[in-house]
Amino acid sequence: MDKLSKMLEGENNTFWEYLGCELIAADANEAHIALEAKQHHTNVMGIVHGGVLTTLMDQAMGMVSMASRNMDSCVTTNLNVHFLSAMRQGRLEVKARIVHQAGRTITTQAEVRDSEGTLGCTATATFRVLRQQASDSGKA
Repeated sequence: MDKLSKMLEGENNTFWEYLGCELIAADANEAHIALEAKQHHTNVMGIVHGGVLTTLMDQAMGMVSMASRNMDSCVTTNLNVHFLSAMRQGRLEVKARIVHQAGRTITTQAEVRDSEGTLGCTATATFRVLRQQASDSGKA
């Protein structure tokens, strides 16, 4: 978590800061982030915009992917989202975990829940590792 926290210290004027995300915990197996959803996170129907929910899950899955590879850069190559319940303003928490790793590919899973524990959406994503650790014999 220390490495992720340090990375986020430099996130001024980025989408992470703009949304108002908060890192709760992270390690090489799971990332846990939160957002206090406000009016500017909602769509015209008054529910949290699907793009915000998708971004939260993508962010958490990317963080756990990077943490699992000692902070090597990773990019999303595939993202599947399932919207299950409307999310309203208030605290939203996202948990992401590693499902599988092989070579430079990482598969992850995430979910968003509100403060009452209601499951709002789930996602799976695949990430490509751009840089590998030195111990991975320098293959790129």
